[in-house]
Amino acid sequence: MSKQSSKLLHIATIGKSVGLKGDVKLHIKSDFPEQFKKGASFFINEKESLTISEINHERALVKFLGYSSAEDTKKLTNKGVYTTIERTRSECHLEDGEYFWFDIEGCTVVEDGEVLGVVEEVERISITNYLSVKTDEKLVEKGFAKTFLIPFNKPFTISTDIDKKVISVSGGIDILEAS
Repeated sequence: MSKQSSKLLHIATIGKSVGLKGDVKLHIKSDFPEQFKKGASFFINEKESLTISEINHERALVKFLGYSSAEDTKKLTNKGVYTTIERTRSECHLEDGEYFWFDIEGCTVVEDGEVLGVVEEVERISITNYLSVKTDEKLVEKGFAKTFLIPFNKPFTISTDIDKKVISVSGGIDILEAS
């Protein structure tokens, strides 16, 4: 994977054609649907991008410039839609206590000064975000699970320091022991 592709964020997947005029379903995988608007461009791979010509958020339908028939859009089905970390930072607004998942990934998870592991990814199950944690080798050697999930909310998450890449948790050891 080249440097550029590792910086691309998968934010949607193009679904099947709907109707005859080039509309396609858009399956958004982002917490920022407002970035999908007329005139916005997104990558479908490292070299190619698509520009939205029309969007209907209620029906999750989108049209791209240059795609005006169902025949044209067939080659787009199941393609990922990507943006960059830089564009996400500049265009997507976070509230206090909210973080981009790409900033959470790679953070060390600590409880009472003990390193439990490192966040591999953030998973959303129902309406709750979970940290998928790769357990620290020292704990794995003691017989603990190699990975575990911990809810990314209070009371489990005490503090998150993106600059230091550290998330302090409470109850993580108990979850790890039960994993």
